Amino acid sequence: MLIELVLSSDLANASFVILREMQCFDGVKSMVWLDDSIIVGTINGYSLFSCVTGQSGVIFSLPDLSRPPLLKLLWRNWEVLLLVDNVGVIVDALGQPVGGSLVFRKGGPDSIGDLSSYVVVVRDGKMDLYHKKSGNCIQTLTFGVEGVGQCIVADEENRSGEFAAVATPTKVICYRKVPSEEQIKDLLRKKNFNEAISLVEELECEGELSKEVLSLFHAQVGFLLLFDLHFKEAVDHFLRSETMQPSEVFPFIMRDPNRWSLLVPRNRYWGLHPPPVPLEDVVDDGLLAIQRAIFLRKAGVETVVDERFLSNPPTRAELLESAIKNIIRYLEVSRQKDLTLAVKEGVDTLLMYLYRALNYVDDMEKLASSENYCIVEELETLLDGSGHLRALAFLYASKGMSSKALAIWRILARNYSSGLWKDLAVENGMHDGACVTSGRETAATEASNILEDSSDQDLVLQHLAWIADLNPALAVRILTSEKRTNQLSPDEVIAAIDPKKVEILQCYLQWLIEEQDSDDTRLHTLYALSLAKSAIESFNSESSSQSPDTGRQEHLKTPDIQRESLIQSPVRDRLQIFLQSSDLYDPEEVLDLIQDSELWLEKAILYRKLGQESLVLQILALKLEDSEAAEQYCAEIGRPDAYMQLLDMYLDPQDGKEPMFKAAVRLLHNRGESLDPLQVLETLSPDMPLQLASETILRMLRARLHHHRQGQIVRYLSRAVHIDARLARLEERSRLVQINDESLCDSCHARLGTKLFAMYPDDTVVCYKCFRRQGESTSVTGRDFKQDVLFKPGWLVTR
Repeated sequence: MLIELVLSSDLANASFVILREMQCFDGVKSMVWLDDSIIVGTINGYSLFSCVTGQSGVIFSLPDLSRPPLLKLLWRNWEVLLLVDNVGVIVDALGQPVGGSLVFRKGGPDSIGDLSSYVVVVRDGKMDLYHKKSGNCIQTLTFGVEGVGQCIVADEENRSGEFAAVATPTKVICYRKVPSEEQIKDLLRKKNFNEAISLVEELECEGELSKEVLSLFHAQVGFLLLFDLHFKEAVDHFLRSETMQPSEVFPFIMRDPNRWSLLVPRNRYWGLHPPPVPLEDVVDDGLLAIQRAIFLRKAGVETVVDERFLSNPPTRAELLESAIKNIIRYLEVSRQKDLTLAVKEGVDTLLMYLYRALNYVDDMEKLASSENYCIVEELETLLDGSGHLRALAFLYASKGMSSKALAIWRILARNYSSGLWKDLAVENGMHDGACVTSGRETAATEASNILEDSSDQDLVLQHLAWIADLNPALAVRILTSEKRTNQLSPDEVIAAIDPKKVEILQCYLQWLIEEQDSDDTRLHTLYALSLAKSAIESFNSESSSQSPDTGRQEHLKTPDIQRESLIQSPVRDRLQIFLQSSDLYDPEEVLDLIQDSELWLEKAILYRKLGQESLVLQILALKLEDSEAAEQYCAEIGRPDAYMQLLDMYLDPQDGKEPMFKAAVRLLHNRGESLDPLQVLETLSPDMPLQLASETILRMLRARLHHHRQGQIVRYLSRAVHIDARLARLEERSRLVQINDESLCDSCHARLGTKLFAMYPDDTVVCYKCFRRQGESTSVTGRDFKQDVLFKPGWLVTR
């Protein structure tokens, strides 16, 4: 029944008016009036009645053997909480669920209260605080022992929602909502980290915490977790704090005083954690606390130490390793931030300290070889003493201390078997010999990377020798590098190259000549002489390989000799190409070197440079018997007597050789048309078989006659064209033009009258003034007769 209380002016006289009666259900246990709806809780479920229509409907039914229904009006949001066992469902005035459900402790609450944005539930002497939106349990308070009996909670209806009262069978306790920061601090003091984090997350969602407080909280929780030996979770919170400085973790790595002591901000935050100490001390103190907690637990005293540590106590080594790994993670992320130079130096240097502590060789070398802000003075003694010479060498190189870096690489190359570095070849199961080679190659490669950029000539030449011994290709890369700002002096480099390292010298000279366009005749000559010596040695070696002692010589070869050549092309090919292409070397000096060798083609090239045509033809025709090359050389000479000289050599080779009739016939067949038949007949030997030369001679005579007649035809045709041109010129100059008083200039359109005028080949007429302006080759129409010639048919063309 809806009843209205009507009050008169006299409060003593009041009357009741029944507004509406609605048919209800048996077993009503709870009821809430919200707007125009009444929600009723019975033993069977929850129903909704409309105050306007009087109609009812079931919201949902309760399961069998469930707790009695319980309703709570959440007046702040004008919603209703319906309890189903230990689950609270929030609905609106129409009975529709809004938001998520709240899951309470097993057994369900005795009573429910509304406090600001939270729901307060009490049972068995405990009060739980749940956030309405997320459903998380934010805080748990104990106000009585378990089994205290029925408890009731009451809140401030239509008030600010700052107070809540809890009643037990023996007492009533009032609670006040404290400021968020104080509540968080209290949770942190009790080491209820999860509850504090949940509370902060809820406050963040509600927008009740500023960014500064949020950053301060994460830093404070991080330090507390760090001292509580939860290093991973501590660093996670450090990374979420925007105000925490990387320098605040420096005291955990290096003891004070040190280079960066003054950079550490004295932020105590909420003052809940002890002052920072090195990680070793943190771990030792933490282990001592764990041992104390285990002892107290056995004595029946409750402690706040993590249950995981009590059930399975960690070792000091495990904790220290975890601490270092997570501090490394924090510093690696901090490197990406915009920090001051001093802090950057501290981050990188201490990061190297931690890498060394865990023997992270790859990370040490990666940091040292990249752009970094490490302080060398703080690390060189440390790395040298621990044997991490590769990382120290990379560090020296990154700081521009090339001399010290190269000295270390040289030591590593010599002491490759002493295990001074971690080699991937060893991990891959390579044999000892392969590991040694890999170690040497690595040292030489890293040294060459430094020297390729260096313009310090003395430094480059100082380390060139040992790199060349290990890998000549790297030595060539160093000498021919274009990365350096100032190139090396060729004379100093050539003097420093080991005379036995011929290929290095040749590659360097080739680079100077071909890539640097050097026109120094000394370098060209030196390159030619070096190639010539190598060609002679190669030729002699190939010749000796046919001797019976070949097997013994192959057996005596050393691994260094068997090293793959730097240049794949044969040395004779390179010599021949250079002798032909260059004009800056001294051919006589090279010729003196190969004079007694069998390098006939090279000799021919040199004689050609010296202009000794006869010797060139003798080598090509008689020594090499290369008729095609000999004929080509005669064609380059361009004189007919060269072919006759070659023919003489074929027919009279001298030195007891037989006449080369086939070569002579080939020459006559290919070049006979350009030779004088009479001279050829006089030159032919009486011993030459007639059947070899008769056909060729007849062809020569026919070709001679054919050329003669062709010449006559060309001559008469030329005369005809000349006569035709003269006739056309005469006709043009004999043309007449009639001018009267009405004749106009085709350019300025002035009357010609008695003025001087000119006529162009395209029949346009202009006055003399316009003619001077136009010029004699361009008419009024714009046609240029020098470029666009005007052809007129003549007698020869018309025929």
